[in-house]
Amino acid sequence: MTADPRRSPLGPVGAAEPSTAQPGVDSPRAQWLTGVGHVSYGGDYNPEQWPEEVWAQDMALMREAGVNLVSIGIFSWGLLEPSEGVYDFGWLDRLIDLLHAHGIRVDLATPTASPPAWFFHTYPHTRVVSRDGTVLGFGSRGMVNPSSPEYRRASVAIARELARRYGRHPALALWHVHNEYGAPVSEDYSAVSAAAFRAWLERRYGTLDALNAAWGTAFWGQRYGAWEHIDVPALAPSIVNPSQRLDFARFTNDALLECFVGERDAIRAESDVPITTNFMAGACPSVDLWRWAREVDIVSNDHYLTAADERGHVGLALAADLTRSVAGGRPWILMEHSTSAVNWQPRNVAKRPGEMARNSLAHLARGADAILFFQWRASRSGAEKFHSAMLPHAGTGSRTWREVCALGAELGRLDEVLGSRVRADVAILWDWESFWAQDLEWRPSEDLDHRERIDAFYDRLWRDGHTVDFARPDADLSRYRLVVAPASYLLTAASGANLARYVADGGTLLVSYFAGIVDENDAVHPGGFGAPLREALGVSVEEFLPLRAGERVHVALDRAAAGPAADHAGLELVGDVWADDLVLDSAAVVGTFVDGPAAGRPAVTRNTHGAGTGWYVSTRLDVDALAGLLEPVYRDAGIAPSGLPADVELVRRHGADADFAVVLNHGDQAVDLPLTGVDLLSGESAEGSVKVAAGAVRVVRTARP
Repeated sequence: MTADPRRSPLGPVGAAEPSTAQPGVDSPRAQWLTGVGHVSYGGDYNPEQWPEEVWAQDMALMREAGVNLVSIGIFSWGLLEPSEGVYDFGWLDRLIDLLHAHGIRVDLATPTASPPAWFFHTYPHTRVVSRDGTVLGFGSRGMVNPSSPEYRRASVAIARELARRYGRHPALALWHVHNEYGAPVSEDYSAVSAAAFRAWLERRYGTLDALNAAWGTAFWGQRYGAWEHIDVPALAPSIVNPSQRLDFARFTNDALLECFVGERDAIRAESDVPITTNFMAGACPSVDLWRWAREVDIVSNDHYLTAADERGHVGLALAADLTRSVAGGRPWILMEHSTSAVNWQPRNVAKRPGEMARNSLAHLARGADAILFFQWRASRSGAEKFHSAMLPHAGTGSRTWREVCALGAELGRLDEVLGSRVRADVAILWDWESFWAQDLEWRPSEDLDHRERIDAFYDRLWRDGHTVDFARPDADLSRYRLVVAPASYLLTAASGANLARYVADGGTLLVSYFAGIVDENDAVHPGGFGAPLREALGVSVEEFLPLRAGERVHVALDRAAAGPAADHAGLELVGDVWADDLVLDSAAVVGTFVDGPAAGRPAVTRNTHGAGTGWYVSTRLDVDALAGLLEPVYRDAGIAPSGLPADVELVRRHGADADFAVVLNHGDQAVDLPLTGVDLLSGESAEGSVKVAAGAVRVVRTARP
């Protein structure tokens, strides 16, 4: 017997269980973003780092910058509860009253991401133990065992006290539970977690026979005869059972989620104000945000550019699209991003003039109705003293400050965008459990990087002007013309059937290599590699043929199948990393390997299934080569590249009475685009053409077609 995978309590800890309800759908609290009537603007505010005489100056400068929402209390546990059970709210009382007097709303955090020194002194066994057995010390953040009963009890207690004191304060706009769950550590390998893991497994599987079958413990003589024999998958002489590793990742996700639910429910008993926690969509792989999004009233996200990536704006777009997708298409909050450089990357590159506003409005284009930063005033001490801020060390004479004020004024002109939605014709499949499984050891090639494939396909779609949703493989996909599966290593039989129905009903599906290989237990499917996709794709994989480092293969496209792609790609595409030995069922060959281990064998196939088509590509194509592959795929899907100039993106938000075209020019040349409407930022009207300067943004209200 297998328990409902959505219910995974940690046994003796007695934590609240995640629900199956969706507050973001079912609760009127989800309408808060639209109901406030204006785009929210501000950031993390940590006035406890400064003398109180500085606070009045902060209030005046916030008003000057257009700030209307700040997050407070995120790392204040040691001040709010200086010793166990003893609370001091005086300074927070004064701060919240001061913010309210100046018309600034409060996003009040529970400070549970960083327990105080007294907590670890009293409960030293709650410290995180890493996989190699190292006990992590105090002095950082996020370093507590989420399965610890003492931590859960203390975190719920401080959340309850805050809710009782401030739950009905007129300044309170939002509750912010914890901070960035899963970062910087998520997994804990202590004895406490081992006991909780065993309880989780017993609830999931019911019997040891079921667990042994799911984990394939007959291999390497790993069969378990008692629950107490099961331990956490710590470092071992060779690799640890991958099914156990996958379940431990699920357990870790659930342990963190139950911590959130415990605090959330304590707050909800005292306050009806909306509750969120800041996700790190695309940047924190240890939490399954499809599940987490069901538990918050409003989805919020933190995003920081990777300074080494010259196309960081594409990664930003991906994170924003992923956030909107886990939010179910509803507006969301950009809870943190940076005004300029961060402090924790190898080379912390400063943003160029105008880049901060362009980044902010790119998030807004893709569904964010609130734009916040880390942080308001730059810290003089601590690990993040070199992190940029709205009010930098250089003060109000700086370019950053001028841009912060200008952005506040611009956002003040965009209130009518609130509540409008982004629509996409294309979806990319995204499944955290599949990623957890694929990223384990002893796969056929160390070059099987799930994120690299997703980034490559997303970048190609971005360059072709397609707005993208992300979706679970078991979701309703009927509204999409094209669904892309760049990395679906773990694919259940049910999800495979769902994709087959999507194709049969007229959809176009494009699948990349190493897909549909294992089931939910990381066991190879009966019927071999790719079995769940055989109906949709009309092809199966007889053998993997991974390539040596640096080896390349060439793929000749069939002219009749490639159509317009022939001229674009010269009928030959270059791949690397991977090849498959494919067995055709009902699929037709579109591309053939010219050389390499699969020379003369199919490389790209197309299958007609019902009213739709299923495509399969069995080698790694880079972003340029993907253009040649995607042209005939687009033709099947009834879509086409937008023809936008390079480094220009256009995203549409659809409101009740009007549409809004957000144009972002990331290039160094001005462009003209065919648009008619009113630019909300400048007030200028455009009839047939809008000029967008290099590095500039336009938000054009257009008539509903």
